[in-house]
Amino acid sequence: MKSPWLALMAALFGIGVVVAPTGSAFAQAGDDDDDAKPAATQTMAADDDDDDDDAGRGADMVPAGDGLTIPPGSELMPAAALNGDQIGLPKKSLSSQIVTPLILGEGGKPFTVNHTDFYLRAGQAYRWDIKSEGDIEYKFNAPDFFRNVWMNQIVIDDLEVHMAGAPAWLEYDSHGTITVQFQTVRPGRYEWNVGGLDAEHEMKGTITVVP
Repeated sequence: MKSPWLALMAALFGIGVVVAPTGSAFAQAGDDDDDAKPAATQTMAADDDDDDDDAGRGADMVPAGDGLTIPPGSELMPAAALNGDQIGLPKKSLSSQIVTPLILGEGGKPFTVNHTDFYLRAGQAYRWDIKSEGDIEYKFNAPDFFRNVWMNQIVIDDLEVHMAGAPAWLEYDSHGTITVQFQTVRPGRYEWNVGGLDAEHEMKGTITVVP
């Protein structure tokens, strides 16, 4: 009876001898391998790719409404009844597309905007520059639109604000640009306006998201 037990113990002992050096060698490789340490840094760098300001270069430019073929009376139709291909929007792409900038107080004229109506596709990522050129304070409001998109980030002078929800408004106390990066979710027609102005100086328009 002793012989089988001795054989079993020898076998178990042999396994222990094989496993222990392997574990030790693994530990040493973790301590000595300089290439293993930058892996986390490389992963973080990859996560920041969306923040690269150069990412928008060469991207499709989305015309404002006055550069598209919008059917007469379409403002009375549901946004879902419009077709992005028919009105001339760029095809969907995996990279962000650039919305024609909105300029508040264009050319220094305080109550002038360069465009009022904008059309976007549902399910597309966008970058949109909203600029102030006028010499008054602007409060850009688009609450329903901001609540119905997936907000990625807001960029001001290369400083990034990452969002877990919608901003209340964008405020301009001086000339400058705020870049809003987002992805549309579903069709809809949303209004934007500059708050605090009287009826004579209204600055407002629409953002329509179509299929």
